[in-house]
Amino acid sequence: MRAFVPRRNGSAKEPMLKRCADLDALELPVKLDNTRDDPDEPMQILCYVERIRGVLSRTAAVAVVGCGPSPATVRAFVDDGRVVVGVEPVVDLAQNARGWLEGRAAILEGSAEQLPLGNETQDLVILESVLEHVESVSAALAECFRVLRPGGVLYVLTTNKLCVRNSEFVVPLYQWMPSVMKESFVFAHLHHDRRLARYTTRPAVHWFTFGELCALGREAGFYRFYSKVDLMRPTDPSIAKSRIRTVALSLAQRSIPARTLALTQRAGGTCFMVKRHE
Repeated sequence: MRAFVPRRNGSAKEPMLKRCADLDALELPVKLDNTRDDPDEPMQILCYVERIRGVLSRTAAVAVVGCGPSPATVRAFVDDGRVVVGVEPVVDLAQNARGWLEGRAAILEGSAEQLPLGNETQDLVILESVLEHVESVSAALAECFRVLRPGGVLYVLTTNKLCVRNSEFVVPLYQWMPSVMKESFVFAHLHHDRRLARYTTRPAVHWFTFGELCALGREAGFYRFYSKVDLMRPTDPSIAKSRIRTVALSLAQRSIPARTLALTQRAGGTCFMVKRHE
């Protein structure tokens, strides 16, 4: 398969690790901020959350995990007068985020698997384009459950292995491949050709269906699960502008087969997980 073969400037006998070091030294067009398959405006996310659990007070705590160097989501919540904290595992990116926000919100260093937040201190945790990259999905979800208050909501935007669209790898239909083939492409990306996963140092190694997200959430302790399909309204601007979208949403919300079909595509990569009230 030609995609596995790196372009070499030196001898064919060069050690693989030497060639990888040369790749890392190049000025590559790395996109430092989170990439989002189907982005929601932060206030729209908040609207969805409030449709689940009621209006969040201004003192409700929000955590944005994996916020990146220019955390627009954090800034949007700050601009709305919310109490928000960003969490970023890369020290340099966390420092960049603090400068970008000009001190308007706290940016803490930590991973999704070890959140630097106290038990039951958050009302909303946001994981946008993070879960597919973590070392341990179960540990990350357990940490989110730990830091959420009873009734709190975790919002996940991640990969959907049933969806036709794939923005993580340049390989067509990568998400539909067997796991052993996926791992071969991950290996090729990390050791040979960084173009395969768009030059990222942490390629997406976890792929989910909506049902799998719900199952993983239940194992972590969450008890209710919603997709965007369940929370949208015909009056939402993105729906109301199109008669086709209005009809499709109505059908998906009334028909189990139609909802199932909708969750095989982009809507299936979003999941709102609710922590039970005590």
